[in-house]
Amino acid sequence: MSIFREIKLNPLFVILFITFPLLKGVAQKDDQSNGAYLDIYIQKSWEKLDKNKDGQFSESENERSWKKLKRFDVNIDNQVSFKEYASKIQVPYLNTVEKRKLNVLYKTTKEQDLYLDIYYPKNAKETDKLPVVIYTHGGGWTAGSRHGAANASFKTVHTALLEKGFCVVSVSYRLWKNGGNITMRDCVIDCKDALRYLSKHNETLGVDVNRFYSFGDSAGGQISQMLLLSAPETLKGDPDLASYTYNMVAGVSWYGPCDFEKSDLFNHDDRANFHDRFGPRILMSDTKERDKLGLYREMSPINYLTKNSAPLLMIQGDSDTTIPVKHAYYMHEKATKVKASLSVIIVKNAGHNWRKVGADIDPTKEQIEQTTIDYFVSHL
Repeated sequence: MSIFREIKLNPLFVILFITFPLLKGVAQKDDQSNGAYLDIYIQKSWEKLDKNKDGQFSESENERSWKKLKRFDVNIDNQVSFKEYASKIQVPYLNTVEKRKLNVLYKTTKEQDLYLDIYYPKNAKETDKLPVVIYTHGGGWTAGSRHGAANASFKTVHTALLEKGFCVVSVSYRLWKNGGNITMRDCVIDCKDALRYLSKHNETLGVDVNRFYSFGDSAGGQISQMLLLSAPETLKGDPDLASYTYNMVAGVSWYGPCDFEKSDLFNHDDRANFHDRFGPRILMSDTKERDKLGLYREMSPINYLTKNSAPLLMIQGDSDTTIPVKHAYYMHEKATKVKASLSVIIVKNAGHNWRKVGADIDPTKEQIEQTTIDYFVSHL
């Protein structure tokens, strides 16, 4: 049963508890789940696992990943070799009997090629123009992948949206690395270019450029807000995609930050190190002091919120120490001031990623998932 309802927020305080190249610019015509991209995925994912570069992966390198992958240890020597890994690993995709276009190359950069996956709803016809939910993954702008669309709660939400007639698109974007040249701005631009790519190829892909929706968590929640609130013509990237536009209908952000200018939105212990933590992800090493504030503001979704903005649902945990719940309150204050369409749900006893803190979270994960589904459906 749905727990979603539009919330009229009190302006002062409210909590609602409840390795063959793929062709750029050409949509792939087949499933591609076991095609050339599999080699790319194996190599990139192995590089993250084999931290000491000895050709073996063991529990000491990542205990959490070892629990998932120790079943690959065929010779039972307490480590997984590259050969064992490559022979068994599969790219995680949403399991669907419906049409899908996987590993579509939407953009080439000097750092890497960027792909997206397109999942089509049940009984979609070739002539249909479909509403599209764009999923942007979390990971602090430095980790994660579009394959998170097929995991945990995201799998539940996306599978249900496909049943409701939405097309679901999961997007890769470049990631920040300490000492590298990629910033949060590039992450956002890549995702906006993904929308522009969908717009450019809307006829062959069967998508409705007037019905785009955004969804993401944590860093992906910030990107989701940016996609929803910033105008299509802003933050341009690939010149070949720059002229293509689209219309955003609604968006959902799970525990995503809304502002990087105000350090007091973050926890007290983090304030002194606020700019040390987020600064390198927003600024370049040679950014001049006079330019820093402008870059913080540019990456803050709150600065794009107006009375004409598409509706946004923010769901935040009241015990989240990574992205504190104060972000939702602050966004609400701005929405009240400008009369924007914003709904907020605060989840009791919830940390980041809906981790339980002290007691069961309320609403439950299942209710959060259903509320998210219902929100999108209510804006069809």
